[in-house]
Amino acid sequence: MEILRFEIGAEHAGQRLDQALAALAPELTRSRAAQLIKSGDVRLDGGPAKPAAILRAGQIVEAAIPPRPTMLAAAQALPLQIVFEDEHLLVVDKAPGMVVHPAAGNFDGTLVNALLHHAPALADLTRDERPGIVHRLDKGTSGLLVVAKTALAMQSLQRQFAGREVSKHYLAIVLGAPPQGAGRIDLAIGRHVRDRKKISSVTAKARPATTLWRVEAGRGGVTALACELLTGRTHQIRVHCAESGWPLVGDETYGGVRPIRNLADEALRAACAALDRPALHARRLAFRHPATNVRLEFSAPIPSDLRRIMLLLE
Repeated sequence: MEILRFEIGAEHAGQRLDQALAALAPELTRSRAAQLIKSGDVRLDGGPAKPAAILRAGQIVEAAIPPRPTMLAAAQALPLQIVFEDEHLLVVDKAPGMVVHPAAGNFDGTLVNALLHHAPALADLTRDERPGIVHRLDKGTSGLLVVAKTALAMQSLQRQFAGREVSKHYLAIVLGAPPQGAGRIDLAIGRHVRDRKKISSVTAKARPATTLWRVEAGRGGVTALACELLTGRTHQIRVHCAESGWPLVGDETYGGVRPIRNLADEALRAACAALDRPALHARRLAFRHPATNVRLEFSAPIPSDLRRIMLLLE
């Protein structure tokens, strides 16, 4: 077990304990630091602490870091569409149907398995089955996702996501017609009070969520929306659209499948019915490079299943 001891200086005064610990010990991610604090492995001035404790200059932080368990995720030679890569990070265009990281029911065939084959050094970054994973996309969502290749890149990208500095733009194809050409959805969401597999505004623990949207095209009861996330909640666009009365095409969880049969246009109805996932694509992503601070912007082409619907709408 590794024992670390730090005295808080002026540069970390006013920060949260988990944030400062991750900065003082670059081998730790902020989530890993928070886990250690919650488990009692971190002491502040000799006593217990909470991840959100605000630090003062001169305080002493002691951390007992237990060894990581062996990673269970195995490297697999899976298709991986790489948009950009350097020694610090890579950006991938995730295929629909691919789970981001191993979890119950999906222990292989994930993006993490593919990443470990492509960049084996990622296995040394963390042992929590999510090496390099800074943010996630749902299994059915296609598009851009950034992956950190170093601890410093991980910390920088996590700070940017937490600080809402990352620009995230999506294409969403919905059933229905919004009442105007553009708008803003401010709707706090969280786990549904009864169905824990769903996210909803009917929740005991709502978190603020904001989505900007603009109509790109529409016809026959189907509309393509350009969406920008100002927050990054689980299922945010899917829930915001569904609770506005326009569920995503193909989204069985939030009511975007059965209404397809009511579409009058035969070609449009067939194209929507052929979709076996929610019609959501992360098509633009922008953030600051962790090492150079240069603003990077990436885009991903609309995949063929959504493109078929878009051609009918346009």
